[in-house]
Amino acid sequence: MPIRVSAGIIVLDPQDRVALVRHRKPGVYDFWVAPGGGVEDGEDICAAASREAMEEAGLAVEPARLIAIEQLTGIKSGQHIKHWFFARHPTSPKLKADSPSSDREVITDARWFSRAEMIGHEVYPELLAGPFWDDLAAGFREVRILSPRLMANE
Repeated sequence: MPIRVSAGIIVLDPQDRVALVRHRKPGVYDFWVAPGGGVEDGEDICAAASREAMEEAGLAVEPARLIAIEQLTGIKSGQHIKHWFFARHPTSPKLKADSPSSDREVITDARWFSRAEMIGHEVYPELLAGPFWDDLAAGFREVRILSPRLMANE
């Protein structure tokens, strides 16, 4: 089974809101996730996280640090090993979900979410439901290894 290296980035604005993009295919799936995707051939993993933030949400950011690694299974193309990075953005720019990759990936929206606003939505990575905020307060002392996630939505 092929393994694909992926990079994602959790970006906080000055109000501690997270940039999320919505993947929505009516009747199939509807979830919010931090920007991310596959590392291209020859691309540095940090550069991939920055590129994905720009492509999926219109954000120009540089990863500050690696905070988690996640294994995604159940994908037709094989397993993905996603490296989640953290970054802060000095402003709260309007997020955009209108790049050419948005149509291909069924990205329909992008917006800033406070921790409280995430409640009631399907949000990934799952660490945004709690552990992320504890790790943020503690200064991200270690890289979290997340439980494998079945991608039944593909």
